Amino acid sequence: MANHPSAEKRNRQRITRTDRNRSIKTRCRTLVKRVRESVAGGDHAKAIEALKAATSALDGAVTKGVLHRTTASRSISRLNSAVRKIAAS
Repeated sequence: MANHPSAEKRNRQRITRTDRNRSIKTRCRTLVKRVRESVAGGDHAKAIEALKAATSALDGAVTKGVLHRTTASRSISRLNSAVRKIAAS
C-alpha cells in the first residue's frame, strides 16, 4: 500500500492508464477479429470495411502509446495480405 502522497498519486495514475489501455487494446482485438472472420467467410467487401476500421484503431493505439508502432504495422500488413488474398480468389 502506498504511504506517501506521491506514491498514492502514481497508484491513481496507474489505475486510470490501465483502464484506458485495456479498453483500447480490447477494441483493437475485436476489430482485428472481425477482419479475420470476414476473410474466413470469403466476404471481400465486408473484409475491406473491417480492415479500414481495424487499421484506424491500431494506428490510434500507437498514437496513445498502447501498442508499439512495429507491432501495429505488422498486424496491419498481415491483415492487408489476407484481404488481398481473398480478392484474388
